[in-house]
Amino acid sequence: MITGEIRSKIDRVWNAFWSGGISNPLEVIEQITYLMFIRRLDEKHRLAVKQQKHGGGSLKPVFPEGSDEKGRPYTDYQWSTFQHMPPDEMYQVVSEHVFPFLRQLRSGDESTYAHHMRDARFTIPTAGLLSQVVQLLCMIDDEYDENGFAAHDTKGDLYEYMLGKIATAGHNGQFRTPRHIAKLMVELVAPQPSDVICDPAAGTCGFLMSAAEYVRRGNPHLLLDKGARDHFHHGMFHGFDFDSTMLRIGSMNMLLHDVENPNVRYRDSLSKNLSDEDDAGTYSLILANPPFAGSLDESSVAYELKRDVKTKKTELLFLALFLRLLQTGGRAAVIVPDGVLFGSTKAHKQLRKTLVEEHKLDAVVKLPSGVFKPYAGVSTAILLFTKTGIGGTDHVWFYDVTADGLSLDDKRTQLVDDDKFGPVPAAPLTEEEHAKNNLPDVVDRWKQRTITERERPRTAQSFCIPKSEIADQDYDLSLNRYQEIEYEEVEHRSPAEILDALELLEKEIHDGMIELRGML
Repeated sequence: MITGEIRSKIDRVWNAFWSGGISNPLEVIEQITYLMFIRRLDEKHRLAVKQQKHGGGSLKPVFPEGSDEKGRPYTDYQWSTFQHMPPDEMYQVVSEHVFPFLRQLRSGDESTYAHHMRDARFTIPTAGLLSQVVQLLCMIDDEYDENGFAAHDTKGDLYEYMLGKIATAGHNGQFRTPRHIAKLMVELVAPQPSDVICDPAAGTCGFLMSAAEYVRRGNPHLLLDKGARDHFHHGMFHGFDFDSTMLRIGSMNMLLHDVENPNVRYRDSLSKNLSDEDDAGTYSLILANPPFAGSLDESSVAYELKRDVKTKKTELLFLALFLRLLQTGGRAAVIVPDGVLFGSTKAHKQLRKTLVEEHKLDAVVKLPSGVFKPYAGVSTAILLFTKTGIGGTDHVWFYDVTADGLSLDDKRTQLVDDDKFGPVPAAPLTEEEHAKNNLPDVVDRWKQRTITERERPRTAQSFCIPKSEIADQDYDLSLNRYQEIEYEEVEHRSPAEILDALELLEKEIHDGMIELRGML
């Protein structure tokens, strides 16, 4: 976690960008992304040179020997060299030499990252601001082992802190999923080293990054096996987006969390060109919070999706896409607006019936409406389901989350200590702490959903509903449809007793006034 002096310095640099004329927070992060990528290139180059000196290694040097066509030594391109230059010279090297070099990187050199750097633009306005940002990043040092894997994720924490400063919604209904909600969804689906994971609306790649952290935490020796390591770095993580800025930011987020080559690429997931790169039935796990932009132009929607569900609403089209992309037996945890759960249109009912009858709907986790503030106050839920094609729904587990560890207003102030925050706290929560953070309880009860959860009354915070009852309710999946509210019986005095008490009170007031008049 970024705290203290470093956090204050980040805030000062952020303000310097704004006062320097860069007011778009995405552009600020984009420029810092480029610089972090440049530093990462230098780290990989020096590691490759070190391996070669010791007679081996799979890495190749990033920078060639000698000088460029302008006579500038390639050694000056390295972060470790230009960070010590005077501000004006540093600015010249970065703007006139390093950025053109970035745009010319062949995709084989740094895989997906190089691809997203092809149109890199250097827009930092002054040498002083560049020097300030470089010195900030120099304060952040990760430790790497002999294989180049990060031991401490300080730069990743820095990047997450900066992403958290994006305080406005993006285009087409995009907004960043809070990290603790992404972690909750990952805990519920429990990714395994053999999974192939996809987020068709990747954005900053928060879900993929959380999944990578979960897999590494649960499998500490994963990267010692070459086959498992290759799958982790090159085959496990897939993300799509149609915003090139978000692709760069998401790719860097994955790189800083030590995933070398995720498949993060440009793609409009709902577009009519879907069949051109069809990967139906490819993924074993989908994690997503797709944008809810209302209705799309029908002519732009992929034919395959219109065939599955006749609608123009993005939230329904994305659900149809998830089912299409999943392998048989694949599972999903996705966020949907509440309207998906109870919408009365034919498309809404058809999709819910498909989830319940043709596949295995596991759970509906209702989130409080303030979870996505300050971006939006929309009410949402997490759907968890497994693609089977032959049904399998027995009971559906419902949980009503009333607190996520943060205040539900626009400020989103953290209400519990760091070691008690998130879905997996370091120590059990007290009853008072649970009232402020339900997420650990969601994980605990989820694991018991086929055992003790089925015995819980519908007045509890979580309970199970049999498929037959859901079918009888026209496949309505809103929690309020099934939750029972327990009212406490309150006994009131009879009207006659109340009137007698009022008469007695009036008599006392009257007697008191007579006594007071006598004293005067």
